[in-house]
Amino acid sequence: MTLAQILGTFATGPITPDTRMTRFVHCSLYDWATVGLAGRDEPVARAARAMALETAGTKNSATVFGSGRASPAAAALANGAASHALDYDDTHFGYLGHPSVAVVPAALALAEAKAATGADFIEALTVGLETACRVGAWMGRPHYEAGFHQTGTSGAFGATAAAGRILGLNADQMAQAFSLTATRAAGLKSQFGTMGKPLHAGFAAEVGVTTALLAQMGATSAPDALEGPQGFGPTHSGAAEISALHNIGQEWLFSGVSYKFHACCHGLHSMLEALRSIDLTDIPASAIDTVSINTHPRWLNVCNQPAPETGLQAKFSYRLTAAMVLGGLDTAALDVYSAETCARGDICALRDRVTVIPDDTLSDSEAQVCVTAGETVRSARHDILTTNDPDAIKLRLQDKSETLLGRDLSAALWEDICYIDKPDGPAVLAARIGTTPPNG
Repeated sequence: MTLAQILGTFATGPITPDTRMTRFVHCSLYDWATVGLAGRDEPVARAARAMALETAGTKNSATVFGSGRASPAAAALANGAASHALDYDDTHFGYLGHPSVAVVPAALALAEAKAATGADFIEALTVGLETACRVGAWMGRPHYEAGFHQTGTSGAFGATAAAGRILGLNADQMAQAFSLTATRAAGLKSQFGTMGKPLHAGFAAEVGVTTALLAQMGATSAPDALEGPQGFGPTHSGAAEISALHNIGQEWLFSGVSYKFHACCHGLHSMLEALRSIDLTDIPASAIDTVSINTHPRWLNVCNQPAPETGLQAKFSYRLTAAMVLGGLDTAALDVYSAETCARGDICALRDRVTVIPDDTLSDSEAQVCVTAGETVRSARHDILTTNDPDAIKLRLQDKSETLLGRDLSAALWEDICYIDKPDGPAVLAARIGTTPPNG
């Protein structure tokens, strides 16, 4: 079997996810809707929404975050961009990508357009999120380190799986959709710190909808478009870790998902948690002499902007976000990532005392920090994957949602997630994200 056929068989066949997998699917859906609603007024979200609304129609249309309806493909693009606009969404370290922002918009757009049931919608999310993780693991680290953004590349295959499941594709049609996706999936890390990065999520979601619809209409593609000599893997620096496909549908990689509780690149979070764990109440920020951050080398070309000047750039800076924590700023708040923060004299002074050190003895979910002030030396180490309990995660996500959306909207949204398995669950969720007006 080709890789497309293996994935097609999984994405269309019966699935039996364990309770842990199902709970994390619900957590991620809640987190996706939260950050999408919070990010609907970001410039990239406004631009994508305006583009999507140009395709508005009355038949088989789907809701866009904030207001209006559009074709399913355009709605998926707009909603993917909006939910990744704040860079505050879930991450999977198995392939260094953001799965939900690519997969959920594709699934929800078609679920709404086709009046799919809540049970069908959750099944589509389950196979889509798992497919994104499996393709990402198959491509491996060389793909990411070559400069590709897995949210846009592997995420597109997850979106295709979810979209095809909603459409009821058979295994052959799904394989054709994956092969078509292989010639459209894209995303470059050179876009980090710009509007291009959140658009990767939107593009991936749109690709999933489009290729699934094309396959439904009879479009075909090269059967070995993923692993063939000039296929997606070989041409995109893939490692071709075929073991990543073993036990697909029996073991669930997505259950290793990680959530953001700081409004910046996930590569910074282990460092931020480590710094926050150090008691510095007896040391004023002005007395700090040096700060060292040990991190895995692969993060240095992702989130190591030494002297950011904009809020977007700040989200990808070890030195500045470390200075923000040490300077008493709340890195969970959206408004602290700004040009004003980047230019603050006290924050810049702290920033310039920070040194980032590559350390390949650490995993890419770990960081070690050391703060010196005269003769005082304090250090800490943190791995953000050490806490992956669904109950604890749910509580932190509810706190995060309340901070971003307010208590009433956050609570209403959680009720929608609890209701999502009902026949009209997707429609209720779509109504929530569409009838909540933008702030401006």
